[in-house]
Amino acid sequence: MPGLTIGDTIPDLEVETTHGRIKLHKFCADSWTLLFSHPGDFTPVCTTELGKMAQYSKEFYQRGVLLLGLSCDDLQSHNEWIKDIEAYTPDAKVDYPIIADPSREIIKLLNMVDPDGKDSTGNLPSRALHIVGPDMKIKLSFLYPATTGRNMDEVLRVIESLQKASKFKVATPANWKPGDPVVISPDVTNEQAKEMFHQGFETVDLPSEKEYMRFTEV
Repeated sequence: MPGLTIGDTIPDLEVETTHGRIKLHKFCADSWTLLFSHPGDFTPVCTTELGKMAQYSKEFYQRGVLLLGLSCDDLQSHNEWIKDIEAYTPDAKVDYPIIADPSREIIKLLNMVDPDGKDSTGNLPSRALHIVGPDMKIKLSFLYPATTGRNMDEVLRVIESLQKASKFKVATPANWKPGDPVVISPDVTNEQAKEMFHQGFETVDLPSEKEYMRFTEV
């Protein structure tokens, strides 16, 4: 399924992980899932990222979000690598499964291939992250080069944004962070907004006199 992107359903792959064999649809059913890939085991940026993901795991679990890592090495390598990850980030426990993909076939199906990153075996995984909704559709994707580590505060921020948007008819503006006001979706009329948002909302006066900048708190 090359080109897998926002709105697509993740394929129901059966994969080997550090927690045993899992089927993606069963694993992801009825929850949010962070599916994130890494260029390789025993590499510096990846080691910091998996440590940070473990450090933030309670924050994700509190929001009903499961974690599922992926690297192109085998299970034995993963299990040895986890020792390094936990040693580097002492207060973190890697309690989430990591997919093994030594054949590099899974990364192709999940659109997690780095076109420029190669070794003697072929293309490496990109530093990708798919946020999968309870309907098993991709809601958001990050794609970073191997040289740039991800910011876990940003991953947590967009999870909260997506969850609010799925629960309420709202969106989050630029630089939004949890606790800030949100904007009401344009397809909600003022009359509907009064019914939906009993806490009230504020409308910004604009030169166009169009009442589309409406802020509320949820």
